[in-house]
Amino acid sequence: MIDAAFWRGRRVFLTGHTGFKGSWMALLLRSLGADVYGFALPPDDIRGVFVAANVGSDIKHRIGDIRDLAQLRAAVEEAKPSIVIHMAAQPLVRLSYQEPVETYATNVMGTVHLLEALRHASSVEAVVIVTSDKCYENTGAVQGYSETDPMGGYDPYSSSKGCAEIVTAAYRRDAPRIASARAGNVIGGGDWSQDRLVPDLVKAFMKGDVVHIRNPAAVRPWQHVLDPVIGYLVLAQWVVLEGQDFAEGWNFGPDDDSAVAVSVLVENLARKWGPEAKWGIDAAHHPHEAAYLALDCNKAHTRLGWQPLTNLDQALQLSVDWYRAFDRGDDMRAVTLRQIGGVVQSAAQSLQTSKLA
Repeated sequence: MIDAAFWRGRRVFLTGHTGFKGSWMALLLRSLGADVYGFALPPDDIRGVFVAANVGSDIKHRIGDIRDLAQLRAAVEEAKPSIVIHMAAQPLVRLSYQEPVETYATNVMGTVHLLEALRHASSVEAVVIVTSDKCYENTGAVQGYSETDPMGGYDPYSSSKGCAEIVTAAYRRDAPRIASARAGNVIGGGDWSQDRLVPDLVKAFMKGDVVHIRNPAAVRPWQHVLDPVIGYLVLAQWVVLEGQDFAEGWNFGPDDDSAVAVSVLVENLARKWGPEAKWGIDAAHHPHEAAYLALDCNKAHTRLGWQPLTNLDQALQLSVDWYRAFDRGDDMRAVTLRQIGGVVQSAAQSLQTSKLA
């Protein structure tokens, strides 16, 4: 799994470090001793991990827009990174229907701009482009999608992620150490995005409101944010150490029993939250979203040695604990680092067990 010695002192250029997943990634990297150079738009919610956990206090924090190639080039030249992790994105399906041009400009051309900025960056040893499980052409199949399945996408968000994968594959022919990573529905503390299930639930529960669920039967592979984020770092390690044989597309999803219907997740989260948690069904018409989506992660399991470190129950408990701590006014940097430390320790124990087996 993660090799802390590998990351200590290593220069990492991280786009999207002010977002939900990007903030967890930045703190994880700092906990491993990496030098982090962040490039992103300003945080869109002061309650998020970036502000609440004071992520910007010990990284090189640069505000910028990946749609601006000149800005990106200047930032990469300044950072002189060993590893680049691209997490900046327009991440919401429903917003992509409202703002398709911005979605494509960010998710497709933003990826083009980053890869173009890296073409002549001689310090770079590995690049990980983070896309989404929604990059696949969704046929409604019950089995998980594997890395060889075709790209596609019904909505602007999903198709933009498929496009980003195709762009990545094209640049890989010229710069062979570029990998891509595809993860499922990620949950965890500090996500306040609109039209995302867990944030919508938490915000309603905190107010004592009833939250209405729009697609209770939809099945998704739910996972705690740290599981795929750790996977991205493991992938980067392999690309640096073993080269282009690992510069491919990779799935990072939960175990099969964590792919459950929306209603199951809501019931479990409400039970953990307490008796004030109330929810119902929203019967109104909504934009299309896939009814079933899961990933086949056997490739990452067998070739990278990566395994998810949390199950659904643990992911929900970690999420509830974070939001409850935030609501109490706790030191959220300490809370977040404590959760990172607990999961990373699990990774170390898992690695030691596998060596002894």
